[in-house]
Amino acid sequence: MSDPVGRGPERLEPIFAPRSVAGVGTTRVPGTVPYDIFANILRDRFQGTIYPVSPKEHSVAGVRAYKYVLDIPDPIDLAVIVFPSSVVNLAFEQCGQKGVKGVIIISAGFKEVGGAGVQREEEIKQIAAKYGIPLIGPNCLGVINTDPAVHLNASFARRMPREGSIGFLSQSGALCTAVLDYAHAKNIGFSKFISFGNKADISDIDLMLYLKDDPATKVILMYLEEMTDGARFMEAARRVIHESGKPVLVLKSGRTREGASAAASHTGSLAASDDIVDAALKQAGVIRCQTIEEMFNNAIALTYQPLPQGRRVAIITNAGGPGVLTTDAAIHEHLSLAQFSERTREIFKKSLPVTANMKNPVDVIGDARADRYRVAMGAALEDENVDGALVILTPQSMTDIDTIAEEVCNVASRSPKPTYASFMGETDVASGIAILQRRNIPHYILPESMCRAFARAEDFRRECVRQHDPVPHFEDVDRAAAQKILDAARAAGRTYLPQSEAFGVLSAYGIPTLAGRLAASATEAAQCAEEVGFPVAMKVESDDIIHKWDIGGVLLDVRTADEAAKAYDAILANAHSAMPEARVKGVYVQKMSGSGEEVILGMKRDPAFGPVILFGLGGIFVEIFRDVSFRVAPVPPDVVREMIHEIRSYGILAGARGRPVRDTESVAAGLQRLSQLAVDCPLIKELDINPLIVRNAGQGCAVADARILL
Repeated sequence: MSDPVGRGPERLEPIFAPRSVAGVGTTRVPGTVPYDIFANILRDRFQGTIYPVSPKEHSVAGVRAYKYVLDIPDPIDLAVIVFPSSVVNLAFEQCGQKGVKGVIIISAGFKEVGGAGVQREEEIKQIAAKYGIPLIGPNCLGVINTDPAVHLNASFARRMPREGSIGFLSQSGALCTAVLDYAHAKNIGFSKFISFGNKADISDIDLMLYLKDDPATKVILMYLEEMTDGARFMEAARRVIHESGKPVLVLKSGRTREGASAAASHTGSLAASDDIVDAALKQAGVIRCQTIEEMFNNAIALTYQPLPQGRRVAIITNAGGPGVLTTDAAIHEHLSLAQFSERTREIFKKSLPVTANMKNPVDVIGDARADRYRVAMGAALEDENVDGALVILTPQSMTDIDTIAEEVCNVASRSPKPTYASFMGETDVASGIAILQRRNIPHYILPESMCRAFARAEDFRRECVRQHDPVPHFEDVDRAAAQKILDAARAAGRTYLPQSEAFGVLSAYGIPTLAGRLAASATEAAQCAEEVGFPVAMKVESDDIIHKWDIGGVLLDVRTADEAAKAYDAILANAHSAMPEARVKGVYVQKMSGSGEEVILGMKRDPAFGPVILFGLGGIFVEIFRDVSFRVAPVPPDVVREMIHEIRSYGILAGARGRPVRDTESVAAGLQRLSQLAVDCPLIKELDINPLIVRNAGQGCAVADARILL
């Protein structure tokens, strides 16, 4: 993905590294946003020149004030506008006339309040476009750059954070203040701290790409409330990860299903927006976090320590119980206990008490001092079978906590492998924790959090080196034939394709369907059944009846012509009884598939991410079991295989407990063809293939039922 001309990350430099700043709308009243922002810039040692702009004041905080931006005699790189929303457009227009190179609008009262606020935001967007000024906001906390050469705190945060390597982006200004307080308590520093508010101009994606090239930033954290351009976000995140090697961590609000609208298809019902966000972020290599604490637990691991080159951990503890808890947590996160070499075990035998546990986890016993931790850590980290160390301490009466903390830091600093620590407790271990944090050893109150962070770091390392398969393009599809069916339905004003038409679309894309014909009478049903071959399935066909099973509109295993004629009459009677107003076209008579496993393939067109592909165990209970996986199309073969293996019931397809191994290769091919269909045909809103009958390995699969919504 290339950035539009003139909208590359470099255009944001005047915002983050200005040589001069104008505080536009500043007052002399402490405790107000306009004053506090100006005071923060002044107090926190901004390395450039600052100019207060205040129509009513002669000076602010001892600095001469100017009535208007245009009155300032010098060039201005950045203007921070804090006027009421009703006059922001006037101040912004003056910034454009002045030649200001970047603007932050702190003021609220725009799109977020609706009504006239929407129009006010449209006006400032037009001004930004007119003068080509990059704009952050409105309705935001502001921007912080801790670089000593800049040291800009253009925000109304309570304090300037310490310098660090974490770039933080947030859609919520209020959350920013809580995050800064949390980070201060944990001694966590930031490179850039950015509240971007309503995204009238500069978006979260623009800022992520800016941080990609920022040498001071090693890890990017983001809090998002909405994702309006999901496909571009995914592509930008991939660029950040694979071009710069920087992890991207996202905390996205709105995980629950409340408020989700009902959908006509299984896929539409199953693919709640948060499921799609989950799948899309995973597909892009982004680490999704559920809490602020989890986000920073992961961030400090990724920022402060080398990436683990595998999942084999050495656990070192002075108490057996916490060692067991950490072992359980490690296994839960799919880590493994390292098997120590003979050399390592010999070092343990020579240097640790006979009562110590020489296996993994290594228990150096409750009276352990720094020397035992030094020996255990040093030997473990030098062992080629170990990918990282998890160090636990519980405060005993004889435990020299601070000395042990210093030794942990010393040993860790000499190893290319990561060390994480968990000094369990709060008051007694506080000074030791402070030492660990000051020397950039990730510390976790709970061993479970430590193991989770190690696992996410190793996941990221694998993502960095991963090479995706190319997305296949099937040349044997008949796109024109599929499009003709879809266009005809749209021209007729229909939004639902009955099975016969849905089968036509799928067949055009090489997705195997079971032979069938539409019958318009009982006699024709008997003839159709004889032609396709017994046994047959018979299903009502109507634009108005989507869930055919629910109204008795499906009969299976029909074995004679006489049964087919009677089944036709029974199906129509059921349909007319259940839905008298339904327009029934007839009954679709279809060859029965024979034995196989039922799975579902689906597609939903998401407003943010575009076409999303679904796979899962199928049948009539699919919405009850919800054993499904999602990915954003187009989907390469390796990602398709991930989808298939990801569902909990994959063992059923793989031959668990003596069951036959099913033909998952044909399922994978079907998903890839469905992916191409979804990309090629934007008229399709939702699509279900349920069930797809998967036969034994090497015998293929076939669509037994399908529905398409436009």
